[in-house]
Amino acid sequence: MKRTPETDKANVIAFYEMMFNDCRPAEAIATYAGADYIQHNPHVGDGKDAFITYFEKMAEEYPGKRVEVKRAFADGQHVILHCHQIWPEGLEYAGIDIFRLDDDGKIVEHWDVLQVLTDHSANENGMF
Repeated sequence: MKRTPETDKANVIAFYEMMFNDCRPAEAIATYAGADYIQHNPHVGDGKDAFITYFEKMAEEYPGKRVEVKRAFADGQHVILHCHQIWPEGLEYAGIDIFRLDDDGKIVEHWDVLQVLTDHSANENGMF
């Protein structure tokens, strides 16, 4: 199948939902990651094994967590997701995840930033 921005976005969203919502990080890595996996989140170790370990532990410690992808953008080798993360005990975040894909469309690198949703805003636009 030929890579397109739409297939890249669909694959990254499927990876994110399988890993985060379905709590199947090993399967997500096996299905959607390339030969190497470079991680820039300071809480997650580098490489596939560290990714799997971190997200298996997260699934155990935070049952019921979920993510809603609000929008996705593709630009060359990168896919960017704007997400709403919903955690147990009322924690919610707006997040941006940036993924770099290899020439085969497999995920090989990840960056992210998170912002806690607040009850107060100087505008009425919302975070999504």
